[in-house]
Amino acid sequence: MTKKIGFIGLGIMGRPMSLNLLKADYELAVFDINQETVTALVASGAHAAASPKEVAERSEIIFTMLPNSNHVKEVILGENGILKGASIGSVIVDMSSISPVVSKELSVKAVEAGLHMLDAPVSGGEPKAIDGTLAIMVGGKESVFEHVLDVLHVLGQDVTLVGDNGCGTTAKLANQIMVNLNIAAMSEALVFAAKAGINIEKMVQAIRGGLAGSAVLDAKVPLILQRNFVAGGRIDINLKDITNVMETAHDIGVPLPLSSQLLEIFHALKVDGKAADDHGGIVQYFEKLAGVQVKAE
Repeated sequence: MTKKIGFIGLGIMGRPMSLNLLKADYELAVFDINQETVTALVASGAHAAASPKEVAERSEIIFTMLPNSNHVKEVILGENGILKGASIGSVIVDMSSISPVVSKELSVKAVEAGLHMLDAPVSGGEPKAIDGTLAIMVGGKESVFEHVLDVLHVLGQDVTLVGDNGCGTTAKLANQIMVNLNIAAMSEALVFAAKAGINIEKMVQAIRGGLAGSAVLDAKVPLILQRNFVAGGRIDINLKDITNVMETAHDIGVPLPLSSQLLEIFHALKVDGKAADDHGGIVQYFEKLAGVQVKAE
């Protein structure tokens, strides 16, 4: 029997993920505060719900993909939230990037209500959300993970159970450290090369086969050279993630000097009006310092 799915949060990531579930012939109920997005999903075959509660009433697996911890709390615990409508035994799969502490708290609330919960944040940005090849890092019970694995494979290519509840969100924070510091290091190098006057495209071609090569280099340099900062992963969302990184690190006693500097870079970009840019736009911080722009010849 085909599982009935719900999806709450139809933004940059949630909309293409929902479309992939529809393409896989799942019955899908959706909710978002942006009615235009809901209407577009309905045109593709989804059922519109008036609240997270109604999504839960119509679904046995409820996905959430929301901006921050407060949004996830409200959608799950609020007056018209998931816990008010979900049937006993239903599964909440939170794919948002939030604090591991909050993930654990919400999983306890879900269990108390007779539900199951997984934290399952993703990596890969909008392009991989569109083509269904996201990396998904999951925290929760193995039996619950196995129950939803077929659905997760519609959304992602590499789906890994990392550990118990909270482990998925912890893995995502580690991922965000590596990705964003990689972008920052790459940006600093590109600005250095641009100021020195060499051809950036030829430099990248020369180094990409060595240890400096990376998925970040391949994905972000072409966009930077085109001055294309349309968001796949927004600077303000990544600022939120790195803020969660620092708060979690302080709680567990881990100094993160590079991540703390990265957080200040994100704050500077936000003040400079770049909050809605893609995180490849980190390069603009270094460009402003050096008085040079990285662009194609």
